[in-house]
Amino acid sequence: MEFEDYPISLSPIPEDEGGGYMVTFPDLPGCIADGDTVEEAIAEARDAFNAWMAAVREDKGSLA
Repeated sequence: MEFEDYPISLSPIPEDEGGGYMVTFPDLPGCIADGDTVEEAIAEARDAFNAWMAAVREDKGSLA
């Protein structure tokens, strides 16, 4: 599966919490990223996705 195969949720982070944007993956528990701009948040999300998938492969497909 590829990054583009999974929906993401992009939301602004309030200024009093540091500002920027947060990306979550509804279908990938615990896979989140953030960045100062939308573009940076999505780039960080791609890295988080790759790390999440690598961890799942290492666990032989276990999400627990």
